[in-house]
Amino acid sequence: MLVNYTAAWCVTCQVNDRVALSTRAVAEALKANNAVYLKADWTRKDTAIAAELALYGRAGVPLYLVYDANGGEAKVLPSLLTPGLVVKALDAAAKDKAG
Repeated sequence: MLVNYTAAWCVTCQVNDRVALSTRAVAEALKANNAVYLKADWTRKDTAIAAELALYGRAGVPLYLVYDANGGEAKVLPSLLTPGLVVKALDAAAKDKAG
């Protein structure tokens, strides 16, 4: 599972969406790994999302988390993404699930 904590006013979030998250490579990795993509939209500062951000020591977005299907601890991705970085994280999560 890939969770994208984002907001419409977050420039970094919008760039990451265009250059990494919305790419064919990431879409194919999500499909190949049977992974779910969730978007947590913090545009209106939802308290539940703020609480999740705080769990990871964040006061704001972006925050990108990858979980394996076993429900283990999330892997936190960097604030600046590339398609390759996201694909690698999804592939690693799938291997953790299988392992």
